[in-house]
Amino acid sequence: MASEKVVESVLVGNYVEMETEGKAKDVKTRISNLFWHGGSVYDAWFSCASNQVAQVLLTLPYSFSQLGMVSGVLFQIFYGLMGSWTAYLISILYIEYRTRKEREKVDFRNHVIQWFEVLDGLLGKHWRNVGLAFNCTFLLFGSVIQLIACASNIYYINDNLDKRTWTYIFGACCATTVFIPSFRNYRIWSFLGLIMTTYTAWYLTIASLLHGQVEGVKHSGPSKLVLYFTGATNILYTFGDMPRGRQKVIFSKGILLFFLHEESLGFLFITFGFACTPLYFVWEKAIGMHECKSLCKRAAARLPVVVPIWFLAIIFPFFGPINSTVGSLLVSFTVYIIPALAHMIIFKSAAARENAVEQPPKFLGRWAGAYTINVFVVVWVFIVGFGFGGWASMTNFIRQIDTFGLFTKCYQCPPPQLPPPPPHLNFTAVAPSPAAFQHGFNHP
Repeated sequence: MASEKVVESVLVGNYVEMETEGKAKDVKTRISNLFWHGGSVYDAWFSCASNQVAQVLLTLPYSFSQLGMVSGVLFQIFYGLMGSWTAYLISILYIEYRTRKEREKVDFRNHVIQWFEVLDGLLGKHWRNVGLAFNCTFLLFGSVIQLIACASNIYYINDNLDKRTWTYIFGACCATTVFIPSFRNYRIWSFLGLIMTTYTAWYLTIASLLHGQVEGVKHSGPSKLVLYFTGATNILYTFGDMPRGRQKVIFSKGILLFFLHEESLGFLFITFGFACTPLYFVWEKAIGMHECKSLCKRAAARLPVVVPIWFLAIIFPFFGPINSTVGSLLVSFTVYIIPALAHMIIFKSAAARENAVEQPPKFLGRWAGAYTINVFVVVWVFIVGFGFGGWASMTNFIRQIDTFGLFTKCYQCPPPQLPPPPPHLNFTAVAPSPAAFQHGFNHP
């Protein structure tokens, strides 16, 4: 009947919320839903796009300078396909876990399902512990990288303060993410971030077409094997989850400086929040605060997560080296190897494959094709990403520490301009005669 309130479960992001049909929404609720309460397909698209577009855009100059143009394009395509495949595997495993648990009458209302819980439910506690260790460490340093990136980007716009001081400032700003409950509450930031990144990308593209390149510029490929595998690992990280890169571009146009500034602020909040929010959830579950209704209590409980990230960003401000190190040692397992291995083990039996919630695509060869791709991903990423990439990134990281030290005030900043030397003054003086000296000695 029309007068009856029909209640249905609606999946919103990682939450199950109870919505009531037929309930009138006031203006305050509509405004809140517009700017705050996301969770639709469009929000998911904006969140992914605002992160990935900016990450790929900012990573390209740094990675291509180490790889060369040809290798850079090939690795972009190759790791883009590989990252899309493992993202598909992770989504399949999430769906499989949730479906199995809901058949057991498990209620996920007000509970965010995380990757380590999926591994625990499908493969047991040992897989859970391994996944939790890799994922938390990855997210921790991913947040550190974002703080360093914000300080570095804003420094090239305003160098009145050094990078370490900007890290202090952005660390304080990032601490406000403790008040944002979940990913779906980044709706307005994701939308603005995508607009600002798109504007900046098109501005740089049009400006490069109109003005061309600087006279005398030389294009060169990779000069060292270490740099080559470091760049390849950065691309691996790009399509893993939280890539970072560096782009030293300064324009005198006020509007572009505004958008670059706002873009840095937007991805303080967006990318840092997306990297740190899973850590918030893990910490909340560990101390029993995850299902707390009070936003202020949850925010206070999250503060111990932000402080170590802030501290590490000040100790190791090595943006590029940390980026490649995290990609080779952590992303290689978290995003590529573990999902591929988990997918093969979970569906190794004929019964599991037959009862799977979703079958692999037919155009890829169903299960035989899926297993072939998974084996290739595991072998390639372990040898090239973890092996060669780990060697190259750790060598580069240690070299940066030896060169710049820890707690460096302004990593890779241009040296300060010394004031010009004072003009050389020539004075003509008349030397005293010997008689004058003699005269001085004869008279007291």
